[in-house]
Amino acid sequence: MKNVSTYGRIVLAIAVLLSATVSLSGAKEGRVRVAATTTMVADLAESVAGDFATVTGLMGPGVDPHLYKATASDINTLQSADLILYNGLHLEGRLADILVKLGRRGKPVYAVTESIPEDKLLEPEEFQGHYDPHVWFDPRLWALCVDTVVTALSKVDPVHTKEFKERGESVRADYLSYYEWGQKYMAQVKPGQRFLITSHDAYNYFGRAFDFTVVGVQGISTQSEAGLADIVKIGEFIKQKEIKAIFVESSVSPAAIRRISEDSGAKIGGELFSDAMGAKGHMGKAADGSSFDLGTYEGMVKGNIATIAEALK
Repeated sequence: MKNVSTYGRIVLAIAVLLSATVSLSGAKEGRVRVAATTTMVADLAESVAGDFATVTGLMGPGVDPHLYKATASDINTLQSADLILYNGLHLEGRLADILVKLGRRGKPVYAVTESIPEDKLLEPEEFQGHYDPHVWFDPRLWALCVDTVVTALSKVDPVHTKEFKERGESVRADYLSYYEWGQKYMAQVKPGQRFLITSHDAYNYFGRAFDFTVVGVQGISTQSEAGLADIVKIGEFIKQKEIKAIFVESSVSPAAIRRISEDSGAKIGGELFSDAMGAKGHMGKAADGSSFDLGTYEGMVKGNIATIAEALK
């Protein structure tokens, strides 16, 4: 019995030592746990945080944030996070109520769009008094969101403030370079063909940034179908302007666009990313030879620009 007892104490001591080692390793790692709503917000958080945070995105590729309902797993992720980042401007719909409640209870919750001046936001009539939340389609505006992410990360992890600021400056420069790339790439589309017709009204900021007239067949809705009168009206508009191509979206039903394509004769120029990025590791390529991961913000921006330009040039 004495030998067994001694053996048991040795095993217990080893277990305690291993547990302490694991605990110390975790503490040494010191990663902030960040929960992000959309794929764009998650990518922004990962880009600024680097190895100093573990970012968990709630929504995946092709998910519509307007209609998204939080799962039990999402609630656990939000409650256990050190920091929560979301788009804001009413993009997240029903999920926004949960985020507000968590913020009131003391959880660090930040809308990344907080750092965009109101005079740079669009307030189209169809948004009924609200700002258009699809700001990521203008890389210059998305670059302004970097400030909020840097501030939020620095508050929950002040030790790495310097690193967050340095990475933030680099990310901002990258985003601005995407805009410059887009301007040059879009130069091949003639002014008379600068019409972007899609399923829903998500591309107003894109239109302003790249000088396009934007038409969303279903308005701001991603769920309801376009009415027959709207389909006929847009079909006539396409014929009148001799528009070559119209586009479906990755997170919206393509039914209305397909019907308009059949009626008007305009081809479907391809699928655009709207409220979510693509799957990571899926590569896209532009006519200038550049390639990009469609599961990143860079890939989302450049993929859309290349698709639009190639179909309308």
